[in-house]
Amino acid sequence: MVEASSDTAPTPSQSKSLLKRLAGPSSTKAGLTNDQSDINRITAEASKGSKYYENEKKKDKELTERIKRLLQTQNTAMKEADLAQVESTVSHVLVEIESLRDTSQIIVHIDADAFFANCELLYNPDLKGKPFGVGKGVLTTASYEARKFGVRSGMAAFIAKKLCPELILLSIHPQRYSDMSKKVMAILARYDPNMLVASCDEAYLNITEYCVQHNVTAEECVSEMRRIVQEETKLTVSAGIAPNRMLAKICSDKNKPNGQFHLPFNSQAIKDFMVDLPVRKVPGIGRVLERMLESIGVTTCGDIFTHRVSIALLDKEFGLRFMLQTYLGIASNVVRPYLREERKSIGAERTFHPLADKDKILQKLEEVAEELENDMTETGWAGRTVTLKYKLDDYQVFTRAKSFERWITKKVDLFATGKELLLPELPLKIRLIGLRVTKLKDLKLSTDSGIKRYFSGPTEQTSPRKKRKISSENNQDVDYNWQNCILLDGDEEDCKTLEDELLSLTKPASPRASAAPEGAAPTHESKPVSAKAAGKKRSIESQISCPLCGEKLNTNDNQKVNAHIDFCLSREAIQEADGQSPDAKAKSKSQANAWSWFLDPKTKPRSKGK
Repeated sequence: MVEASSDTAPTPSQSKSLLKRLAGPSSTKAGLTNDQSDINRITAEASKGSKYYENEKKKDKELTERIKRLLQTQNTAMKEADLAQVESTVSHVLVEIESLRDTSQIIVHIDADAFFANCELLYNPDLKGKPFGVGKGVLTTASYEARKFGVRSGMAAFIAKKLCPELILLSIHPQRYSDMSKKVMAILARYDPNMLVASCDEAYLNITEYCVQHNVTAEECVSEMRRIVQEETKLTVSAGIAPNRMLAKICSDKNKPNGQFHLPFNSQAIKDFMVDLPVRKVPGIGRVLERMLESIGVTTCGDIFTHRVSIALLDKEFGLRFMLQTYLGIASNVVRPYLREERKSIGAERTFHPLADKDKILQKLEEVAEELENDMTETGWAGRTVTLKYKLDDYQVFTRAKSFERWITKKVDLFATGKELLLPELPLKIRLIGLRVTKLKDLKLSTDSGIKRYFSGPTEQTSPRKKRKISSENNQDVDYNWQNCILLDGDEEDCKTLEDELLSLTKPASPRASAAPEGAAPTHESKPVSAKAAGKKRSIESQISCPLCGEKLNTNDNQKVNAHIDFCLSREAIQEADGQSPDAKAKSKSQANAWSWFLDPKTKPRSKGK
């Protein structure tokens, strides 16, 4: 191993953060030892001198500089703002959010225990009690015996071997995991046919109706569910029972493996549960946001209240409403399958040992194009924008994109576009290549005329520039923000390819499908979950927004929808809907400057409700 030179060695404070960063995104996995200082040191020593180490050191340094700028902004804002008014306003926001708390629904998060590892145990029982991992290059999971040594998913195999010399490494068998996933999900569907499949080994259920119909408690229902899964599949699952999805996911990790945790359904119990919870345990808060929050003194959810003024002044970085909802333990309790119309992109990618030969790189690109064509044909999608993604051997990620006026779906077009975007960049040495298609058209939609066609988005002849943005109260971009609010770096890209493959085999729509295109510039703003969505009760009614006036319309009543659209058209409201009216522009400007008045002590606070 090559030692880092003295002029590039990280500072002591940076060394501490770098060690933690090198530990990887899954350092909070169940089954790992609490004190990971020795594990982090070994991981860093084993990585030192590699391109991965240098890239992580670079990212850590960039984050350190970003935090310095953040603290400077905080200091300036604290001097210039009317802090009493800021605190008063935040208090009103807290009261408003608390009034939206809904504990009427029983939400359960089911998470299979070391899923890939336990699937392998079914085929090789001799592995029981032994430390082993699944994956030869990068581990996709590790047995609980291996986790005691610090071995975890997303870890390079050679580092895992240093932590646990007797570690057994197994090859990946996607079809096995897909088959077992289908069996587990089929059992869970007995309790909630409208459950949300989050990945191949986890799901959200609303068991409120089931418990009423069968006269059982939530504890009894979940215990039975877990018992049947174990009897019929020989796999164990853990569960969290809570009033919303965020809390349920956190609770499912409390008594792993093969356990369940029931959080009391009252406001004070939830607040007591959250107050000492490390912010890193909250879904959507990763390594980057954790460290940024640490810099202003926030390490637990209880600290959010203590530092609420600072968070309000730094709303752009943290998202005040999201953080306050986290502190209160309030999030969405809507559980339903992902809808096709929520999908924003479809893609495929390959990770491999670094390649520099042009022909071999193009061969990988062709394989990706073929896989993507198969996926698009099977799932019924076409798109207008093709994005090429590639990762260099030093782990830097780049993207290039090209848009078309026609729909793209065939391998020949995908490969030709990817090649056109890649060739000007060569020579390169890359370890990952991928293609992603966005601006999608659903080929499975019927070609209905009339109002349904009007709402269906662009047709073959529609200009992309004139495509209307259709929003929905139940849109997953809003409804799922607590889980996707901060994704600043590709923490688990090396494991993501396998997960995508499994999800395509099990056929639920992936949460990633709703995200921005792979390789797109990451957002540095947390997006608070819609309080309205968080507080509303479960509904199976479908709603759309009128593209002219924005009013919510129930699509179960086509006659009323038609009548409403006719009325709006007769008022010539299209200009206003496109944001050209003075009122629309004023509203947009007002939203953009929502918190700017904090920095002007002469400005009076807005009255409640305005």
